[in-house]
Amino acid sequence: MPPRLAPRAGLPPRSRAGARTAEPAPPVRRGRRAVVAGRVIAAVLSVALLAGSGWGWYLGRVADATVNRTDAIPAEGNDGAGEAMNLLLVGSDSRSSLTEEQLAELQAGTDSGVNTDTMILVHVPANGARASFVSFPRDSYVEIPGHGMDKLNAAYAYGYAGVDAGASENQKQAVGAQLLVQTISRLSGLEIDHYAEVDLLGFFNLTSVVGGVEVNLCNAVDDSRWSGAVLPAGPQVISGADALKFVRQRHGLPGGDLDRIVRQQVFIAGVLRQMLSDEVLLDLGKQRELVEAAAESLTVDKNLNLLQLAEQMQSVTAGSIDFQTVPNLGPDTEGSMSIVRLEDADTVLEFFADLSAEPEEAPEAAAPPAPADPSDVSVAVFNGSGTSGLAAKAQGELEAGGFSVASAGNADSSDYEQTEIRHAEGDEALAAAVAAVVPGAVTKVGDDVPSGTVQLVLGSDFNGIGQATDAQAPEAPAAPSDAPRTAADTGCIN
Repeated sequence: MPPRLAPRAGLPPRSRAGARTAEPAPPVRRGRRAVVAGRVIAAVLSVALLAGSGWGWYLGRVADATVNRTDAIPAEGNDGAGEAMNLLLVGSDSRSSLTEEQLAELQAGTDSGVNTDTMILVHVPANGARASFVSFPRDSYVEIPGHGMDKLNAAYAYGYAGVDAGASENQKQAVGAQLLVQTISRLSGLEIDHYAEVDLLGFFNLTSVVGGVEVNLCNAVDDSRWSGAVLPAGPQVISGADALKFVRQRHGLPGGDLDRIVRQQVFIAGVLRQMLSDEVLLDLGKQRELVEAAAESLTVDKNLNLLQLAEQMQSVTAGSIDFQTVPNLGPDTEGSMSIVRLEDADTVLEFFADLSAEPEEAPEAAAPPAPADPSDVSVAVFNGSGTSGLAAKAQGELEAGGFSVASAGNADSSDYEQTEIRHAEGDEALAAAVAAVVPGAVTKVGDDVPSGTVQLVLGSDFNGIGQATDAQAPEAPAAPSDAPRTAADTGCIN
């Protein structure tokens, strides 16, 4: 690449992968927080639209030159099959990369070690048309391979602490990540293809680059004592310290940590909407800023190709990105330990099997039959509109159009709001001829309709033969209470 286009051009040299040496910097960032894990997907979505271009290739090179790598995918205990991609996003509650001033500003307390407090499995089907984010409560009571039953967020720590004392920090983190991957794979029945950690400081960079993220609170919150979150009710744009406090709050929320998971999902959704907005997709400079901010904040497995990930997701939209939480029974206790009790193993496995099932191709619809000639159609007219004389009027208009009218009279009710065309199985061509002169009428098969005759039931929407019926107000389907939230949803949350 020409020097002026090199991804590292103008940046201080590195003494090791992921660390600059020309100016003082925080320690190598090992603590990760997946509250902003959406940047893994979000920052490359804009690349996806340009994946086949030189600019897309260039951004891919920029990301690969900056991102940190770790050996996170284990050779054993990571089972599953299929062409879909499963990416585990992880964030720890470590504050080791924050200064004393930053800890005070964020009310982040002291370093809590290497427990992973946020874990999200991102499933992308082979066709890349959608993406599912499934959150795991940190206190999920699960079996950790080789360590028995414990909280899920202890898996990484067990692996990290189980390495020989002489091992490097990178080796400890890799083993911790591998044990977490094995635990999630066993729990879900899915093979984890890729792994990414997100650090806390990168959170500020991302919210600054995207100009903040819009969230919507049902009620005002004042969690001054714990997370520091003090926010009004209603839609608002948050960034920086306020955004971090928003996703960290759990005290004072009805669902505690489960509500905090919803906060994290909503924040990721807001970031994704920003990534898909014109002000990002049409701004090459902002695209580069986002890619750089994301890559510098990430530690990913050795084989994750960010540009290929972007290409796989180039069909995704905000409405096709959904957020769920692993099936659970809510907070519980195990001895003296507070946990989140998951549904039984079969239920959890079935949940992920449904999540990862490739949609069946719908059978190709048969071409509608050509309408029969009106002279070959016998029609029985029934007036269900409540308007006197309408059947006789329709009879005259049908006969003038060449149809044969077998009878005309009243329907079984005068409360029909919508005009219906009923026919016997096999008489589709006859019904199509009537439907052609009553646009908007509903056509249906009637078991009691004699073969060879089409019944025309006039509703209050009927305006005459040759005229369209009055448009019916569409019925909004009721969303099931357990429907996943999508990235397009902007309703209020706790």
